[in-house]
Amino acid sequence: MNHNTTGSDPDTLQGLSSVCGDDARVLILGSFPSVLSIEGAMYYGNPHNQFWRIMGDLFSIDTSLPYPERIEQIKGYKIALWDVIRSCSRPGSADSRIRNPVFNDIAGFLATHPGITLVALNGSTAARYFRQACRIPGADTIVLPSTSPAHARASYEEKREKWMIIKEST
Repeated sequence: MNHNTTGSDPDTLQGLSSVCGDDARVLILGSFPSVLSIEGAMYYGNPHNQFWRIMGDLFSIDTSLPYPERIEQIKGYKIALWDVIRSCSRPGSADSRIRNPVFNDIAGFLATHPGITLVALNGSTAARYFRQACRIPGADTIVLPSTSPAHARASYEEKREKWMIIKEST
């Protein structure tokens, strides 16, 4: 399936648009959406990704709700979602296979959302690309354990404990 929406390279995948309310205080940045997320046009659309389970535990969000309702709840908790990479070439979903990344304008996004005081990077790959993409004054940045099913080094409980900073920052 070809997900190319711009450009001439048929192997270029396009990421998702940002999700953000007017009063966002925390921006959670992933690296780039999985194939399942792109196909479903949903952040953390892989059912094995632990993001929604963690958000459910932290904010009492019913993870069985339809995606648009979960997004509205996330925004209600002053959380914005986006990815560091806007487009790239990548066979499959593995971050290690990302090639030719084009970055989102994160500095511009933060300039238009001055209430954001914490940028939370979902995993070390998001952090590595974030460091390449921009230098952001004014917002604290933290690297959290990836919620991806590929990141099995930390237990769910360990991840949830580290992710508590999101709740503390909203």
